[in-house]
Amino acid sequence: MIEKDTVRLLRECDAGIKMGVKSINDVLDRVENKDLKELLHACKDRHDELDKELQELLGKYDDEGKDPNIIAEGMAKIKTEMKLQMNETDNTIADLITDGCNMGVKSLNKYLNQYAAADENSKNLTKRLINLESELAVDLRKYL
Repeated sequence: MIEKDTVRLLRECDAGIKMGVKSINDVLDRVENKDLKELLHACKDRHDELDKELQELLGKYDDEGKDPNIIAEGMAKIKTEMKLQMNETDNTIADLITDGCNMGVKSLNKYLNQYAAADENSKNLTKRLINLESELAVDLRKYL
């Protein structure tokens, strides 16, 4: 059970990291504020660092991970494009990324509870990812 829950939790983290990085990439070239752009770049770099650790853990289980749900990914892209077409400002970008962070935190906490038998390394990585998303949501408040 431990191995099964561990792999499942790591897969969800993999999908979450990919979704987060994609969301940041989707808006980065539209950001005007230099500080906001630096914040998003730094957060993307931290996601990439966690992803390296995650891929090592997945490799131990000979697992390739998981891509984000294609429907969720598509809906996020549509929402981003629609909101930015109506109001392409840094406030809108901060709002969109904050929504994504909040959804990520909610989902990851759900998976952390659902896969309670996962090993401590995968739980710790999940908690660090949750903290990263939570911190970004707080840091974005000044741009809302």
